[in-house]
Amino acid sequence: MASSHQEFQAAFTFNKKTYQYFDLIKFSQQVKKDLNRLPYSIRVLLEGCLRNVGKKGFSEKYARAIIEWESTPGSSRPAVPFIPARVLMQDFTGVPVLNDLAALRAAVQRDGKDPHAVNPRIPANLVIDHSLQVSAYGCSEARRINEQLEFKQNFERYQFLKWSQAEYDHLQVLPPGLGICHQVNLEFLGQVGFVENTADGKRIIYPDSVLGTDSHTTMINGLGVMGWGVGGIEALAAMLEYPSEFSIPDVIGIRLTGSLPDSATPTDLTLTLTAKLRELGVVGKFVEIYGESAASLPVETRAMIANMSPESGATMTYFPVDSQTINYLERTGRSHEHTALVREYFHKQSLFREGADKQIEYSQTFSFDLGKVEPVLAGPKRPQDVFALSNTENMFTTSLTAEKGLSGFGISKEDISSQAEVILNGEKHTISHGTVLIAAITSCTNTSDPSVMITAALVAKKAAEKGLLSKPWVKTSFAPGSRVVDAYLEKAGLLSGLNALGFNIVGYGCTTCIGNSGPINPALSEALLENKLITASVLSGNRNFEGRIHPDIQANFLASPPLVVAYALTGTILFNFENTPLGTDKNGQPIFLHDIYPTSKEVAEIAGAMIPSHLYTENYADIYKNSERWNTMQVPEGVIFNWEEKSSLINEPDFLFDGFGESGALGDIEDAYILAFLGDSITTDHISPAGRISADNPAASYLIEKGVQSKGFISFGARRGNHEVMTRGTFSNSRLRNKLAKGIDGGFTTHIPSGDRLSIYDAAMRYMKDHMPLIIIAGKAYGTGSSRDWAAKGTYLLGVQAVIAESFERIHRTNLVYMGILPLQFNDHETAETLGLTGSEQFTISGIPSIDKPNVEITVTAIRNDGHSESFNTTVRIDTPLELEYFKAGGLMRKLRTDF
Repeated sequence: MASSHQEFQAAFTFNKKTYQYFDLIKFSQQVKKDLNRLPYSIRVLLEGCLRNVGKKGFSEKYARAIIEWESTPGSSRPAVPFIPARVLMQDFTGVPVLNDLAALRAAVQRDGKDPHAVNPRIPANLVIDHSLQVSAYGCSEARRINEQLEFKQNFERYQFLKWSQAEYDHLQVLPPGLGICHQVNLEFLGQVGFVENTADGKRIIYPDSVLGTDSHTTMINGLGVMGWGVGGIEALAAMLEYPSEFSIPDVIGIRLTGSLPDSATPTDLTLTLTAKLRELGVVGKFVEIYGESAASLPVETRAMIANMSPESGATMTYFPVDSQTINYLERTGRSHEHTALVREYFHKQSLFREGADKQIEYSQTFSFDLGKVEPVLAGPKRPQDVFALSNTENMFTTSLTAEKGLSGFGISKEDISSQAEVILNGEKHTISHGTVLIAAITSCTNTSDPSVMITAALVAKKAAEKGLLSKPWVKTSFAPGSRVVDAYLEKAGLLSGLNALGFNIVGYGCTTCIGNSGPINPALSEALLENKLITASVLSGNRNFEGRIHPDIQANFLASPPLVVAYALTGTILFNFENTPLGTDKNGQPIFLHDIYPTSKEVAEIAGAMIPSHLYTENYADIYKNSERWNTMQVPEGVIFNWEEKSSLINEPDFLFDGFGESGALGDIEDAYILAFLGDSITTDHISPAGRISADNPAASYLIEKGVQSKGFISFGARRGNHEVMTRGTFSNSRLRNKLAKGIDGGFTTHIPSGDRLSIYDAAMRYMKDHMPLIIIAGKAYGTGSSRDWAAKGTYLLGVQAVIAESFERIHRTNLVYMGILPLQFNDHETAETLGLTGSEQFTISGIPSIDKPNVEITVTAIRNDGHSESFNTTVRIDTPLELEYFKAGGLMRKLRTDF
């Protein structure tokens, strides 16, 4: 029997205020389904569908489909819509979103319509946190110098962001220097229970949820908030209240048992569990944590685990709301009224976890024993490649001579003992394979958890007291995710030890982890390149993909903050902490790591005494007004942004509307060449670099023509508002291995018709001039990593019309569809290799206009040089009806323009 979703609306009075909500228990009784058998993450998804019935794209059938969720793994389930309570952005990915929004507003005005109609309709926050470079370090003035330089280099971008804040409703921009988006989200923005005040004076409460333009938006799952990363175009659609759509996923239940041993940190737990989840195969699935040990994990540790969801491949790693959630809200200074309201509402909705919840059904369940966690590292090229700290020397030595690939460097046996001498500050030093050149305590992942920060600070303090120092060739830095970290470490008297070892605070931003590590000493760069040395970085971040941390440093390791400090002291990754002393004290006695490593009791006592809730309330009081540079910055006025033609940072992305008014979707692709023929685990870092712009990159030539000197190149991330720069940077990563590049790493390919080896950009432009379509062929897990819509936009601007891969990561696949690029997946047991493809063929893809539903098969024909052709079927990875609608419109932006 049909019903109105309004009949499921209920209300309760709390603190003399009336709150309305959509009653999940009442709905489950009406449809005669047991709500308590559903995973909590599915219940939250159900609430969103039920509440939004009547809005565009929503109907009660979706709510019924969710409550009828079957736990059988791989079940065929319908796609359902989702609109978050709010949107979160950081500046690298947020600037293109707002630039696209400004371009849409300009296009709508040109169409003779009201430009004010283009305006965010749900709350959106942008935190400027990704533009800080580690230029100055190891000194008390490092933060001031870096922040001053950041503002100078990015002034034009910041003007645009401040214009956007003034021009758009529901948009707040947090100025630079005040924290990393994910930690600010966790400590301040996340409400858990979201209260919406409607135009007619009602208060509606519902579970907080968020879509973010950074893939690590999942960090908020540790607070019981549903959320994940999306591409910028999808985030823009969400801001305009266009739903996302995805198939109701499997939910993998991870039961935590045991307790973490004293020797292991929450970082070790996080890295180990991430690797386990990747091994289990959780790509595109929800992971939900439960079990007796989950209840004892504080939110800070939960958030670390949830942060790494992109590295496991899960859509999110969800910790249901429970007493730990409430404790964290109180501990971080949220109001008592709001905290009590959250508890009341989540109890009423059967969304509050208590007890064992044995009736919950999961698609699969796995047990994970915290007691078996040991100190680990992850690397040297991927965050899911985790190994025991005790095995580091063996692992690295093996990787040096292993075949060049996902874990090997291909060093010849003759070069294994290569060394180089460098002069630093007048002293001669020897560097070799494994020398650590960067040691960075960075990223929201770890700095959100006081236990690992206090541990690192105590290690540094005790090391300094014993006369130990960081090695002179190691670039040290400390970039907390929140100013609260600085406050409690200073209160505990623990900053001095970090400073003594060169871990001075360089600013509050995402630095080394995103590739903003800044330069290393030129003598070091010259020596390691000349001698082909595989040197290392050690960082407490979440990403270590090839070419990401620093273009000259090939081996990159994720580690806990105390291990970052330890490796700064050793200066080499080839170090056995059990058997080898870090140095000697003034009496000549050896000092081992265990001699200066604090006990968990020591750490807990400091954390309990030194982190009162008022540190959070004081930090976040008037935080949007706490930047004098930002407050005094003058910005242009006008409903339409005035793009400057001479700008090398921001220009109008009118390419988004190329062909507007035409048929939209691609026709059949005929006689296409391969632009890049790639292997497994191609990341969005490989496709769209974020780090430094090297002098030999096509983007550098463009900038020089625009009058920009090399010292002002900044980074690709900072120039994401300029499609000319970004197109030239696409597929230009120095560690990219393209099978068409004739054995040379980097952004090169062979232009098939001529046989010339060119940069990928130059080859693409030649193909485009000759009206020749292009495709990409790749292996497994194509598009792993960050939620960069520029990885799809750049691909589009190079003229690529389809990508054929063995499998795709979720975010990038969606981004391709939203740009009108066709993602195709090889059928099971078929690969480019088994099909005998060499990369010199031409390809025809037939039947594109007749695609009428998700995941249909389509035929690809490869025409070889001798004229022989061979056809094979592929699956169209357009996964939902809504994605198909956007694809047929020629991309989401064209669809949006027609709707205004």
